[in-house]
Amino acid sequence: MISAEVSLYPVETADSDQVIEESLHALADYHLQYDIGSLSTHLHGESDQVWSALRRLHERAQALGHEVVMVVTISNG
Repeated sequence: MISAEVSLYPVETADSDQVIEESLHALADYHLQYDIGSLSTHLHGESDQVWSALRRLHERAQALGHEVVMVVTISNG
């Protein structure tokens, strides 16, 4: 099991809230616990699920056509 804290930052768009909200829908496809906060989202689950969810989160944000910066902190505790 691992935990991750992730923050997603769409760059140069007035629709940043929409990009973030739409991207976070990707988490529902994975078997993990997550808590969406105002500045970051915390994920907890099996390693493969967390890594896959992080990748999908970034891919989904990119697919919306904006440059995206994603900051992630991972803990194995």
